[in-house]
Amino acid sequence: MKIGILQTGLVPADLAAQTGEYPAFFARLLDGHGFDFQPWAVVQGEFPEGPEAADGWLITGSRHGAYEDHPWIPPLEQLIRDIYAAGLPLVGVCFGHQIIAQALGGKVEKFPGGWSVGPTRYQFPEGERVLNAWHQDQVTALPPGAEVVAHAPGCAIAALHYPGHAFTVQAHPEFDDAFTRALAETRGPGVVPQDRLDAARAAFGTPLDSGALADQFARFFKQKALS
Repeated sequence: MKIGILQTGLVPADLAAQTGEYPAFFARLLDGHGFDFQPWAVVQGEFPEGPEAADGWLITGSRHGAYEDHPWIPPLEQLIRDIYAAGLPLVGVCFGHQIIAQALGGKVEKFPGGWSVGPTRYQFPEGERVLNAWHQDQVTALPPGAEVVAHAPGCAIAALHYPGHAFTVQAHPEFDDAFTRALAETRGPGVVPQDRLDAARAAFGTPLDSGALADQFARFFKQKALS
């Protein structure tokens, strides 16, 4: 099964030499599930010809806001609507979660409660899952047909299920502690409040449930079902 990865952001240059770009994060996360991957750097204006270019689609995180004025955002929103109409499975992570909601009629805003950073406890129907967070923006109004399937303190819409179409999460299952710590140390100061950075540092080392999310993504790609 071929998964098209729509890359909407770039890894900071000083970290990319060790980690690769965001499509590589998801190839590692989903390793062993039998997928082939093809990335398109939509953030740089590189788009597939249409939904039929892959069997399923994944939209990455980004430092950009879904509501910002960038030339690649309107065509990405149209591609999302085309993928949805074609009935192909679509997964979104962080910015991907947000842009899918926005493209389908929801709303994305900066959360007045501020940033979520580091290991965070999310409540899913299957139980609590600890995943790394790195965001201030959130989905604040649901698009038609979307169901909330996870929440966390300070994040009421932490995952959305669009039955038969899409599954999206605000958290970053593709981020391990090392990468999230590097973001906190190199990008956090002066941007993220110090108390949030201190709390994240204290929480690093908490066992993460990224594998459970990877398995759920894989099931959704193969069956368009969450379980």
